[in-house]
Amino acid sequence: MHIHLDAVGGVAGDMFIAAMLDAFPDLRSGLLAAIRAAGLPAEVHVGLAEHQDHALTGLRFRVVEPRTAELLVTAHHHPHTPFADIRAHLETCALSATVRAHAIGIFTVLAQAEARVHGKSIDTVSFHELGEWDSIADIVGAAFLIDAFNSDGVVATWSVSALPLGRGRAKTAHGMLPIPSPATVLLLEGFEFADDGLEGERVTPTGAAILRHLNCTQVPAHRARRLLRTGIGFGTRTFPGISNVVRLLAFEETREPYGADEVAQVQFEVDDQSPEDLAIGLDRLRAHPCVLDVLQTPAFGKKGRMTMRIQLLTEMANLESVFDACFSETTTIGLRYEILQRRKLVRASTTVEAAGRQVRVKVTERPGRQTAKVEADDLLNVIGGRAERERLQREAEQIVLRKDRS
Repeated sequence: MHIHLDAVGGVAGDMFIAAMLDAFPDLRSGLLAAIRAAGLPAEVHVGLAEHQDHALTGLRFRVVEPRTAELLVTAHHHPHTPFADIRAHLETCALSATVRAHAIGIFTVLAQAEARVHGKSIDTVSFHELGEWDSIADIVGAAFLIDAFNSDGVVATWSVSALPLGRGRAKTAHGMLPIPSPATVLLLEGFEFADDGLEGERVTPTGAAILRHLNCTQVPAHRARRLLRTGIGFGTRTFPGISNVVRLLAFEETREPYGADEVAQVQFEVDDQSPEDLAIGLDRLRAHPCVLDVLQTPAFGKKGRMTMRIQLLTEMANLESVFDACFSETTTIGLRYEILQRRKLVRASTTVEAAGRQVRVKVTERPGRQTAKVEADDLLNVIGGRAERERLQREAEQIVLRKDRS
């Protein structure tokens, strides 16, 4: 399953929980039980409520924490809860081992960000606004829901839309801080943002920590998918002209008849590099471990110049490495690339003995039949011309196909 979070209004822990429970109502009782297992005092009330705003209907997750509720640690006028105390509390409460691991993992990335902001070690960091029971409930609830989609053979993948930036200042225990908060900014390094011009905090530190813990991607996936469920989770803020929601879309990956994946196609033209040097550069690109294929075709470019059009294929994870290689080996000063869907037949390589020599053969499963093809490099040293090469090729391929039929 793939779960996409559409951050319409922003992302916060309570919004994540509400959207998940709106889409998967069968998880509600388990989530409430897990939060109680985290040791919340009896006077702290946790609940769900239907909510509507700007024509959208969904859920709101609320933690009502009376002033009389006992805190983990109280100092001066503000609760200052050391991360070490929260970790120790979670390690001893009645949570399942996997939910506990996710909850501590989310708190840990928060503590790491706070440690960088304040120049402290992670074990000396204290939370202020995040040390209260509502934040503990949010993170334990999120941990329960994450665990529900990473157990019993179900492993979900996660993505999130571009995040709303927010703007302004927020009053904190450290005084007035810019929005997004310094810890949130560190947690969301590498994520894409979109500024819709609205004031206020749009992604909370807890929401940012959940996204980081989930390893959410923002690269659009072009694979075919079937939408299973959707959910709407409301936050507590209101914004003019837009609902403060996370919209959840849960997809099922559809089965493809062939192996399906995505590749990046990189393309550029060269008209000012000598043919000899370009040939060397392209040979090196073909030998590059991250390049799947290189195609070159002649063309006419600007001002009627003869140019060489170069096209490379690479896997998504290797795109930056291939960019560097193209700029290093050719004189191009600009590249274009696009993401392509790819379908692959199942294939395997085997080695057989034919005409007294070892020959590699690639076997491919095609619809309704199997084909075999000798590796051309193994025909380079065959003496006797084209006829002898063809004879060796036919013999090796027939040996492989006979073996597979038997």
